[in-house]
This record gives sequence, C-alpha cells and structure tokens, in this order.
Amino acid sequence: MDIRSLEKRAVQIRKDIIEMIYGAKTGHTGGALSSTDIMTTLFYGIMNIDPKNPKNPDRDRFILSKGHSVEPYWCLLAELGFIEKEELKTFSQFGTRLIGHPNNKVSGVEMNTGSLGHGLSVASGMALAAKMDEKAYRVFTLMGDGEQAEGSVWEGAMFAAHYKLDNLVAIIDRNRLQISGCTEDVMGLDPLDKKWESFGWNVIEINGNSIPELYEILEKKPACEGKPTLILANTTKGKGVSFIENQAAWHHKVPTDAEYQQAMQELDERLKALEVSYE
Repeated sequence: MDIRSLEKRAVQIRKDIIEMIYGAKTGHTGGALSSTDIMTTLFYGIMNIDPKNPKNPDRDRFILSKGHSVEPYWCLLAELGFIEKEELKTFSQFGTRLIGHPNNKVSGVEMNTGSLGHGLSVASGMALAAKMDEKAYRVFTLMGDGEQAEGSVWEGAMFAAHYKLDNLVAIIDRNRLQISGCTEDVMGLDPLDKKWESFGWNVIEINGNSIPELYEILEKKPACEGKPTLILANTTKGKGVSFIENQAAWHHKVPTDAEYQQAMQELDERLKALEVSYE
C-alpha cells in the first residue's frame, strides 16, 4: 500500500476497534489506539505475510508483547483475511477465540502473549533461529513503555545484542501512560534511548503516529548491520479520538452510547479530511 492508503486504513482500523470494544463492553482502548499506526504499517506495508499460507516458513514474524492491546491485532487479521470479519463481534465473549490477549489458535498469531516482558525474548529466539537456518525473514515485536519495568525485557535485550540479531526490530509504544498513571511517576524510564543504546542496540526515535516516518524506518533491511534495532515510537495514548487522547483512565474503559457516537463521528471526519488532503 502507498502512504495515503495506509493512513486511511489506520483510521478504519480505529473505527473497528471502537466498534468492537463498544459491542463487547470491555477492552484496552487507549493503548489499542496509540499502537494502531504501528501495526497497520507493519501488517499492510512491511511484513511478508499471506493469509492463504499463514505457516509459510519464510514469513515475517510478529509478536505483540503488550498483549492487552490486542484489538488492532484482531481487526487487522480480519481485514487481511486471516479470520472472518464477522468474528470480531464475538470479541471477549464466552467461548470466543478472540479473547483479550493474542491467542495462537487464531491464524496469523505466532504465540500467546499477555504476561508482560516475554515478547522480546521469544522474538529474539525466532530471530536467532532465522540466522541459524539461513532464512531471510524478519521478526518484529511491539512492547509497551510500562513494560520496560520488567527485568526479562533487559535479558532479551542483552541476548539480541550479543548475537547481533540485525533481523530483529523491537518497537516501544511510548505513549507515557500505563494503567496506574504516567510512566515517569510509576517507574521513571528516561532516558530510555540511552538505556537501549548501552545494551548494544541501534536506537531510532520517531513519531509513532506518523505512518510516513514508520514506513521509512521499517522498510530498511537491515536498519543497522550487525545490531538489533529498537524503534522508540513516541505516540499519543488514545490517538484519533479527542476525549480519549492522553487520558490514563482510558487504559481500560468502554465508551458510553454518546461517547461511541462522538468517537465514530470524529473518525469519519478524519477519513474525509484525508480524502480532501490528497485531492
């Protein structure tokens, strides 16, 4: 997809997220919306994946380490044809496959995630396996910034740098909010870029809600010869819906009827604005 199409797709995914959370009466709204541009760019613009051949040994791998932000994952898999879009209506309902965290019984999901801090280590193992098997696929993992307080993240960081896994790209959704408040109040992370650099990573800081910036960095193979890459993606929690943006309370909150209508109206207006801007 071109940049214009990716930007429009990201807005549609946000609409699907709001629809799904509103219908299910549960979900992690803020983090789902902040990470939508990242995941849309990966799934539609970057990764070598095929819903008709989901177990292709040469496919790129994606691990959603911040598993609670699963909503854009389910919506993207439905849009791409890994699952039926109608199944989104079963999100978080009794007996569904589409639970509140990634479930590898669903086509397109590499592993179950949810316990924070595990994704990077698994992704590092996959990247090392690619090197050992002389495969060209890349491995991507998306982490939360609150997740950086987990010690296992830094074990994975040391491992990946030691083995020079330049086929590994880790992305931090740096929206600066977690369930209990601002990350810098809960457990200060800054300077996060320097921490990762000291562990031997190539660190690139970007606007994580800018699809042009995301695409420019993610398409490079490798981004840095001989080093894993960490993308510090500065995002806005709740991006795309005015009353959700930068509100810690929306980490895990469901819109009311009125809030649902307002959110969908704002997203529809954003779609129209994108159409005008490209004319």
